[in-house]
Amino acid sequence: MVQMKRQIPNPTELFDLVQLKKPTLNFKQRRLAEAQTIWDLRDIAKRRTPAAAFDYTDGAADEEISMRRARQAFRDVEFCPSILHDVSRVDTSCTVFGGPSALPFGIAPTGFTRLMQTEGELAGASAAAKAGIPFSLSTLGTASIEDVKAANPTGRNFFQLYVMKDRDISYGLVERAAAAGFDTLLFTVDTPVAGARLRDKRNGFSIPPQISLGTIANAIPRPWWWWDFLTTPPLEFASLTETGGTAGELVDKAMDPSIQFADLQTIRDMWPGKLVVKGVQNVADSKKLADLGVDGIVLSNHGGRQLDRAPVPFQLLPDVVREVGADVDVAMDTGIMHGSDIVAALAHGAKFTFIGRAYLYGLMAGGEAGVDRAIAILREQIERTMKLLQVERLEELTPEHVRRLS
Repeated sequence: MVQMKRQIPNPTELFDLVQLKKPTLNFKQRRLAEAQTIWDLRDIAKRRTPAAAFDYTDGAADEEISMRRARQAFRDVEFCPSILHDVSRVDTSCTVFGGPSALPFGIAPTGFTRLMQTEGELAGASAAAKAGIPFSLSTLGTASIEDVKAANPTGRNFFQLYVMKDRDISYGLVERAAAAGFDTLLFTVDTPVAGARLRDKRNGFSIPPQISLGTIANAIPRPWWWWDFLTTPPLEFASLTETGGTAGELVDKAMDPSIQFADLQTIRDMWPGKLVVKGVQNVADSKKLADLGVDGIVLSNHGGRQLDRAPVPFQLLPDVVREVGADVDVAMDTGIMHGSDIVAALAHGAKFTFIGRAYLYGLMAGGEAGVDRAIAILREQIERTMKLLQVERLEELTPEHVRRLS
């Protein structure tokens, strides 16, 4: 039996082992630094945001099956790494819709964003500018086209368009986005009416927020949210002439369920930049859009917020890429909560991805600094996954690097 030699601890050696961590007095910086995953940011966001606003972001339609399936599809991926490749450096940059991005993801368009945190879209646009990735502004955004351009003056800005019952509003937004130098239009086709957002109805979530005994009780442990909300400029919507009601009710009032393929040509004639159709959910429509000459498509079920049990974009991706990937850029969203999800999507043939909730969790957790942290987390995870797969550039990712277990 081995006998270890014992000695009296040397005080100087003990002090060398114990390194006191310098305290951080900036509470926001500390809580964001402690977040290691997007799920950690979600936990912080839930603590800091009133239930109605958090659930508007976090929730989906009906039983929320589509959202759960989309996230599970990424969990069911098995990676197949190569060996003995030099990955001392990896290149995460890519080209999508005719322009560059420093990372293979951009910020998706989200509506009513300042309700989650008052810095809203301007925080997202500024963070995107620093990261060198595209920012997308929603038709139902709470910042103007011009203000977003000012927050991201030299970066890539996309505008997401709904065709509304008042077509002049939609067409006017297209003209303003073109005049402001936005380079890509995301023509969204999956929202003829709003999905059944049951959390919103149960929470009594309305725009503008209505004060009730319930909201007062929920606000007591979150005074910073209400202070921010009440001491900053009131919400303004570029496309809504009136508010009052749940988000779904406002969407139903505004959206035109009669839009058809002819509307696509109308928008094409108006728009000088890249035209991308968002909300595509089958191969046949993808082929038709490619034949019509669009510049790209985004496979999306709107984050599970429209038709519940709709196709999962990640599962649809290989078939669509096989049919049209040589003709148009195929991007996807929905379900992305980790950088490895993005790597898996690229290996399946996606040219690009968009993050929605992941960005909003960061926003609710800490404003622009929280968005910076969300982007940093995903960047670190992408780089680590690429190195562990032993892939130096995104272009080297192939279907052989991923296997779906179910």
